[in-house]
Amino acid sequence: MWLNNILETIGDTPLIKLNKITKQLPCTVLAKVEYFNPGNSIKDRMALKMLEVAEKEGKIKPGGTIIEGTSGNTGMGLALAACVKGYKCIFTTTDKQSKEKADILKAVGAEVIVCPTNVEPEDPRSYYSVSKRLATEVPNSWYVNQYDNLANRQAHYEQTGPEIWEQTEGKVTHLVVATGTGGTIVGTGKYLKEKNPDIKVWAIDSYGSLLKKYFETGELDQKEVYPYISEGFGEDFVPENYDMSVIDAFTKVTDKDGAIMARRIAKEEGLFCGYSAGSCLQGVFNLKDQLKKDDVVVVIFHDHGSRYVGKIYNDEWMMERGFLEVKTFKDLISGRGTQKLVTVSSNQTVLEAIELMKKYDIEHIPVIDGENNVGSISESGLFNKILNNAEIKSDLVNSVIEKPYPEVAFDTSVERLSSFITKENGAVLSKDDSGLYHIVTKYDIIQSLSK
Repeated sequence: MWLNNILETIGDTPLIKLNKITKQLPCTVLAKVEYFNPGNSIKDRMALKMLEVAEKEGKIKPGGTIIEGTSGNTGMGLALAACVKGYKCIFTTTDKQSKEKADILKAVGAEVIVCPTNVEPEDPRSYYSVSKRLATEVPNSWYVNQYDNLANRQAHYEQTGPEIWEQTEGKVTHLVVATGTGGTIVGTGKYLKEKNPDIKVWAIDSYGSLLKKYFETGELDQKEVYPYISEGFGEDFVPENYDMSVIDAFTKVTDKDGAIMARRIAKEEGLFCGYSAGSCLQGVFNLKDQLKKDDVVVVIFHDHGSRYVGKIYNDEWMMERGFLEVKTFKDLISGRGTQKLVTVSSNQTVLEAIELMKKYDIEHIPVIDGENNVGSISESGLFNKILNNAEIKSDLVNSVIEKPYPEVAFDTSVERLSSFITKENGAVLSKDDSGLYHIVTKYDIIQSLSK
């Protein structure tokens, strides 16, 4: 039987057991994988619910314009609903969000306005303020306000909570959510606690967000607020969707730990998830001492990794922020101690070069005249030349010299080094702080990558 439109595919997402990545935990961990929703995120649920409630209350009329400040996922859910129902969309977002999110919103017909991240919510430039202003200027428009719109948490009370209860056959003991607007954790948590008051609800916050301190003290401490890279959770204010009585504990996860864990989820579990999924699972590890053998922990994996291919799934982006532990030229030669680089000068004989290769069991020798890298000699190159003329051994190195090995910075990553290695070029050189040359060959690189 067919479905009438794309909105009928929202919900009933799978609950998938994690195996490799959680084997050190004493309990069962199940991921509620929300990227199976049509807009690839959990936000499809509340986006449609908020729109349906607005329609019933007469807040939006046919042909109207939906206006919202969004990190991307809520906008996608609203845009899909707008496509089906015939509305226009204008979304504001921050320059912290991935470019992919804005591009996807544009692809489904939304207008996207990018605003600065590092401003107060009340600042007229903030994406909160801009969206509110547009709602007063655009005729026949509806300002969604997902943060204070209680239909947000209602969607999860009606859908996400019951699904988890049924999928676990009532065995769920913990719900873990990387939380932003508060809708998912409060709506889902409230339903589950009504079914079993002993269920623990854990919120995952980001460093740079004030939610954890507010939960613990009731204080809105702006000193807690500073720019952070994690996307989709954490806040610099407390949305009205929060009912802190539903939450049992908060823990914070660093930008780096969340990003690294998301990459591990993809590689070890085959689940290509977004940033908050990594942070959510890392939060479970932060609180692992509170878990027991028979516990059944449900973690929410909010969205799909395609939103972050230019960020956490991009090695260069990760390396620029110090999130990716990479080996460098320096690391590859660090175990050699004071061993001096074997070189020859251009006025030594070919035979002397051959003897050095035999003595040190090496295939590549740089030709250094004084302090200058003027060329190279390789075992394969010499072999071909000697086959053609055995007398060449008595000639000078200068007569058989090959191209100099490329020179790179001492902190060049292994991945970058590999791009210099070709069939014609088997090594790279670099100088240390004292001006001494060091060499890395393709075999050094292969050995490092195999560890």
